[in-house]
Amino acid sequence: MSRNEEIGILKEIAELLNEGADSRTVLAGVLRKLLHLTGLQTGWIFLIDETGAHQLAANEALPAPLAQHDNQRMCTGDCWCVNRYNSGKLNKAVNIIECQRIENVILEKAGDTGGLTHHATVPLRAGNERFGLLNVGSPNKTHFQKDELALLEAVAFQIGTALKRIKLTQREQETALISERNRLARDLHDSVNQLLFSLSLTARAGREMTENEEVKQTFSYIQNLAQDALGEMRALIWQLKPQGLENGIISALSSYAEMLGLTLDAKLTGISSFPEKVEEALWRIGQEALGNCKKHSQTTHVSLFLNRSSDSVTMTIQDQGCGFYYDDKLELPSFGLKNMKARTQSLNGTFLLSSEPGSGTEIQIQIPI
Repeated sequence: MSRNEEIGILKEIAELLNEGADSRTVLAGVLRKLLHLTGLQTGWIFLIDETGAHQLAANEALPAPLAQHDNQRMCTGDCWCVNRYNSGKLNKAVNIIECQRIENVILEKAGDTGGLTHHATVPLRAGNERFGLLNVGSPNKTHFQKDELALLEAVAFQIGTALKRIKLTQREQETALISERNRLARDLHDSVNQLLFSLSLTARAGREMTENEEVKQTFSYIQNLAQDALGEMRALIWQLKPQGLENGIISALSSYAEMLGLTLDAKLTGISSFPEKVEEALWRIGQEALGNCKKHSQTTHVSLFLNRSSDSVTMTIQDQGCGFYYDDKLELPSFGLKNMKARTQSLNGTFLLSSEPGSGTEIQIQIPI
């Protein structure tokens, strides 16, 4: 391959990477483009997190045995390239790596690999930050020339830089979202909240100024509606802007429970600090759980247990209220519970719910750190 051809390939891939904002879409597109431009047939990209766990982020033309059951062989188990990456021994493009996953297919006689036995593997990184691996190969190809490896390494650097850019962009968007949420909370507090408070005072004054009993009842009804709306508005402002979270999750949830009229017995064990995303998730899940207690449990006493170990955080919320029938084989019965589970799973956590009529409800959240 000539130098001009290599430059052309890098230019096309750079243009594709600069257009994307979603990492999965970008990786799938750039892998397809790379294989087309280089004449290689098969490729896959692993994203690998800080714990060493990998996920198949993109793949193209995998042999049938590897693609079966939604790429199960690629998504589970270990392999030599991932192990070398995690051990710090894979820092540049490497030639002639025999694929353990393909070898297992051959040993188990699980199907035809189409002549694919080897692949080149290249770490994806930007500076000192690492993201995963780019693997490419073709049927009956067992050797990659130095210029091929150099090109793959250059492409891998481009991909790593794009992943870093996407990560920073997402973080910036999250920061902007929090800022907008805080602005909306201030606006609601300064406008609607004050109007409702004024309406409540006006209704109270109107009730005291009249002697007509029917008019008094009307003003009392208006005052009660305004008070209820004021309570709902304060809860909404809390959800938009978690005042008190700067003092810790326990303080924030205790204050929120007090605002709802609940007594929260809270206990924290282990380390008291949390990553920002985890603390935000615990706060939102705790809000939802306390709101459910207020609406459905028919009790005002709630227990909260929070344990932070070196590698995970566990939050348990219990009440001794009326409870309800729940079968864990069935779908969760409410949107609020589904939302709590979705927030937990978005951070690779586990969500457990147990409840029986007359025996209260317990929700347990565990999120890896």
